[in-house]
Amino acid sequence: MSNPFERYQCQIALPGFGIPSQKLLENAKVLIVGMGGLGCPAAQYLTSSGVGTIGIADDDTVSLSNLHRQILYSQDDIGSPKVEVAARKLRHLNPSIAVIPYRLRVSASNIMNLISEFDLIIEGTDNFETKCLLNDACVLAGKPLVYGAIYQHEGQVSIWNVLQKDGTYSPHYRDVFPNAEESQVPNCREGGVIPTLAGVVGCMQANEAIKYLTGSEDILAGKLWMMNVMSGRTQIIKLKKTDFQITELPLTIQAITMEQLMQDQENFQIFDVRTEQEHLNFNMGGKNIPLEKLQDHFHAISTISQPIVIYCQSGKRSAEAARKIKKAFPEKTVFSLKNGIGKLPQ
Repeated sequence: MSNPFERYQCQIALPGFGIPSQKLLENAKVLIVGMGGLGCPAAQYLTSSGVGTIGIADDDTVSLSNLHRQILYSQDDIGSPKVEVAARKLRHLNPSIAVIPYRLRVSASNIMNLISEFDLIIEGTDNFETKCLLNDACVLAGKPLVYGAIYQHEGQVSIWNVLQKDGTYSPHYRDVFPNAEESQVPNCREGGVIPTLAGVVGCMQANEAIKYLTGSEDILAGKLWMMNVMSGRTQIIKLKKTDFQITELPLTIQAITMEQLMQDQENFQIFDVRTEQEHLNFNMGGKNIPLEKLQDHFHAISTISQPIVIYCQSGKRSAEAARKIKKAFPEKTVFSLKNGIGKLPQ
């Protein structure tokens, strides 16, 4: 009769790990939100290490520009839903675990139900809106959240909202980045990222999950791990808890695809929130109101009765603009064009 733990023998042999820790992993349920550059390596290593149930949530499909850092996918997967491809490959990697795909965009309406069955959440997202939503949901639900972020040559990892021995919780995302939704830091598509960094940070997130699930005391709760892959330097800084109170989920903006917009374009009021020069260089119609001048046009926006669609180059500025309009006019239907117009032929 074969040994059911033979696959994991090398980690079981670690001092202080053994069969008890392996059983903790076997009984654990981890949800990964975002199957991109961070989610792919995190999912692969958690699968290999024997985490019993892994949920993966993403609404995107594989594109050519993903392949340089999202190495779970290949050329043949372009156009296919990420979670379906990932689930198939992860099950092949380790048939003894359960992989549950969720092809959806997390929002305020589904996040609490989505995280409810999981012990730990890992976020591999590339936008501040979703990072804030996941953080706030985990704080409200009392769940730990493994954070990861990459930009150009620099990466960060921490674990938020861990229950401490004294009954309090460790710092969370908004203790460190209270106004994250308003940040104008570009995403990977706009600002660039060295592909190896995604692998390093995603592996560190998986490592942090394993440490937490097996009861390690030396986790990154209350700490922020940072690395620059060009210099090779790493550092860990201590974080402080603030009085930032979370009582409800943040506002989430609905995304609309180009295909959905084209089917019913005449029934939407369209705005381009890029700069005037960007609009002149190339646009898909609509009124040009640069993001920084948006508030000056609130009076005119208040009179619009049609649903509003906002676009930009990548979807980042449009999401910020949509959030500002929705906050000022909660009754309005506002969409952000998913992924912007950066991939359109010009």
